Amino acid sequence: MTNKELIFSNITNYCKQNYNFNFDPKNPIIRLHEPTFGSEEINAFLDQMLTTQVTMGKEVRKFEEQYAKEFGHKYAVMNNSGSSANLLAVSAIANPLTKNNLKPGDEVIVPSLSWSTTVWPLIQHNLIPVLIDCDPKTFNLDLNKLEEAITTKTKAIMLVHVYGNPCDMSGLLDIAKRHNLQIIEDSCESMGAYYQNKAVGTFGRVGTFSFYFSHHITTLEGGITVTDDFELAETMRIMRAHGWTREADNHQEYVAKYPNIDPRFIFVNLGYNLRPTECQGRMGQVQLPKLADFVKQRRKNAAYYIQKLAKYSDIFTFQEEQKNGYSSWFGFSVVLKNNCPFKVKEISSYLKNKNIENRPIIAGNIGNHPVMKIYEHRMAGNQDASNNIMQNGFALGCHQHIGEEAIDYTVNHINNFISNYKK
Repeated sequence: MTNKELIFSNITNYCKQNYNFNFDPKNPIIRLHEPTFGSEEINAFLDQMLTTQVTMGKEVRKFEEQYAKEFGHKYAVMNNSGSSANLLAVSAIANPLTKNNLKPGDEVIVPSLSWSTTVWPLIQHNLIPVLIDCDPKTFNLDLNKLEEAITTKTKAIMLVHVYGNPCDMSGLLDIAKRHNLQIIEDSCESMGAYYQNKAVGTFGRVGTFSFYFSHHITTLEGGITVTDDFELAETMRIMRAHGWTREADNHQEYVAKYPNIDPRFIFVNLGYNLRPTECQGRMGQVQLPKLADFVKQRRKNAAYYIQKLAKYSDIFTFQEEQKNGYSSWFGFSVVLKNNCPFKVKEISSYLKNKNIENRPIIAGNIGNHPVMKIYEHRMAGNQDASNNIMQNGFALGCHQHIGEEAIDYTVNHINNFISNYKK
């Protein structure tokens, strides 16, 4: 056995002995997330480290091609986070060299129930976010309110498939077509989700995904943008790394066009440094084949939560799966009804004291956060559903290491809380 093989063997043995993230009734802790990776990913990451070739290169490109093929995209551009994926997508679509680009002052419809870095790239590119309330059942954009908010300035919809639940893409595509609107899909919470058997992220001009530690699969940090538009993919490759052409598919065309500039450093656009590493590319290659099973477990968990908590339908509502959708259940959401005798802080604090982690649902209504007072935006129509979710909702873990025993533990403590509260 070589020294490297011995290292990998020791890591594998270490993980077998020390990695057990399943529910332990003797030490009950239910986290919002547990690692999706183990010795296989660690060894792949380390194997790449040992080559000392860690800067973005062929392993990242290999993972991009693997990811695109898995979900039916023509092109995929990996980057360093889901937030960066959103930034890169908006930057490319708002770039002056992009055909049919978004321009400063254009309005972009975005869900009120969303995350900060869904909205920030719009503001950063002098676009005007128009915040739309959600459907209280699916948590996704309310299409009636969306259409009412469209003006002559509206040029795009940046949707979110909330907590892995696909939006009504038939309705959204119909609205977008009738009003000539571009669609950007923030799918960072919804990897592995489908609408009418088509993967989310494939409906719009560009889609974004996240590989953050707490998401469906991980490269520790990381994200990816996907598109069927070659020119847009090229722009994102260029903008991902400084604005140079080095990683562009048509790099040689730039070399021929600018023979007096060093081919390694031809800058043709604005850019950032949003590059992932080769180690992350290797890790992603190992993680991706595991996604489908992780999603299946999440779906089982959600169904079991609903079954066990159905008796509280008089005081709780739960996120409903979109018709014709296949949710990947990023988390399991509970919203207290108006007649509920207790407050979210009371039950969430109680559960935390019982080692059951929980959290707000995304950022709640992002329009209600103080930062929005600084920047131009528009709150379109009433925001009742998003406000209610923000004030009365919380989310429980739904990940691959949660099963019926863990859910029973959670439900038993919910039962105890409600029973004691009524007394």
